[in-house]
Amino acid sequence: MTKEFNLKGHFLVAMPGMEDNRFSRTVIFIANHDADGAMGFILNHKVQSPTFQEILEELDVQPTLSAETEFDAAPPEISVFSGGPVEQGRGFVIHSLDFSTKSSVRIGDLACVTATLDALRVLASSARPQDHVMLLGYSGWGKGQLEQEIAQNGWLTLPATRKLLFQTDYTLLYEEALSAMGISEASLSSNAGHA
Repeated sequence: MTKEFNLKGHFLVAMPGMEDNRFSRTVIFIANHDADGAMGFILNHKVQSPTFQEILEELDVQPTLSAETEFDAAPPEISVFSGGPVEQGRGFVIHSLDFSTKSSVRIGDLACVTATLDALRVLASSARPQDHVMLLGYSGWGKGQLEQEIAQNGWLTLPATRKLLFQTDYTLLYEEALSAMGISEASLSSNAGHA
């Protein structure tokens, strides 16, 4: 792994010809990339079930309260996304840097990823991070696998931005990520398969 090709803190954007339907039209935030492989989270596959409320109830998670924290009887409605096909019963929160725990993994100056119940407790309170995305599962690649998929034109890459990570509606994220690269899905489709 050369330092120049480390995609931690970048997005993967699926090419139109992606053969694996689980990743069709996906935008993936890469949280880790090293010589042993890569790990990331699909940002634009919302799940209908379980809901955030159902997750809290199943895990018996109560909100984190402090003197400054107000909490209503019902926690906020937070969308839940499928981060990928691996460990779909495991929860992760990608969030802004205004919250972290000892187990939070920082991704540059953009975000942290936290996979503890502490993150769920904070999300259920009014003290939650300014920006946050709740995910179940993740996407993973073994040693050299992601590099091979990129070489085979399976993915485009671009540096992650706060706007795309936290502020873009998930239904528009694929098109917006392509637009950030100055291209459109139509132009990619018409050029697919041509050298």
